[in-house]
Amino acid sequence: MSDIDPNIDKTELVADVAALDSFNRNVVEEFRANGGKVGGPFEGGTLLLLHTTGAKSGQPRLSPLAYLDIDGAMLIVGSYAGGPKDPAWVHNLRANPQARIEIGDEAYDVVSRELPADERDAAYPKIVERAPVFAEYQSKTARAIPLFELVRA
Repeated sequence: MSDIDPNIDKTELVADVAALDSFNRNVVEEFRANGGKVGGPFEGGTLLLLHTTGAKSGQPRLSPLAYLDIDGAMLIVGSYAGGPKDPAWVHNLRANPQARIEIGDEAYDVVSRELPADERDAAYPKIVERAPVFAEYQSKTARAIPLFELVRA
């Protein structure tokens, strides 16, 4: 189903902005062509397309992201594959918590809320239980990987 290389090194993508942009473009195209389903490293996972407003530019931004339902909350993880800094979408949501998401064939507005440290620390082990790769990402970085809850507006 996918032209996405399942063996792609996400750490290399984080270091190469052009490669990451190309990778994300391919994921978005596959997502939209297949009703929200993609293969490669996302196969079998839950994926959404997050539309944010650039924190500095004010321009629309689009990020394909995994999401998890944890205790009835839709959470997205600012892991950046364990990179040393937060992904751009984290800065965008901090500046403007209103966003739009696409899930499957549906699109709707959401309001994001960054989980405070205590809620983040309680939720992160549940995320790791469902998606163990997030333990690896956290082990690669000194920063606390942020979590955001998305609530339909």
